Amino acid sequence: MPTRYDHITDALITLHWLCLPERVDFKVAVMAYRALHGLAPPYLSQLARVADLPIRLRLRSSETHQLLVPPFRLSTVGRRSFPVATATLWNTLPVDVHSSPSLTVFCQRLKTFLFHKSFPDIV
Repeated sequence: MPTRYDHITDALITLHWLCLPERVDFKVAVMAYRALHGLAPPYLSQLARVADLPIRLRLRSSETHQLLVPPFRLSTVGRRSFPVATATLWNTLPVDVHSSPSLTVFCQRLKTFLFHKSFPDIV
């Protein structure tokens, strides 16, 4: 029987739940996916801009849209703003997560990626 002061990590792993920072990343990444695929309100879609790479830097097989990270002045507040946080997180996701064909598949792949990031010892 678990006691009141046991660590919660085992329960999180058993339930396949994300820790709080990864849960926030999950929500931001889902909003980025929706904004890029026209599933978000227009005011959010305007904030997520795809970075247009010059033709010589583009890969022929690249369908992974990197987001443009807008410049910001205040390091703490600016990094937390939606356009900066979204672009920074989106650009760090692996290609197989980026190229998901639907929102459901994207959420599954994203949660698996963030779960392994949160608990690297679990196979």
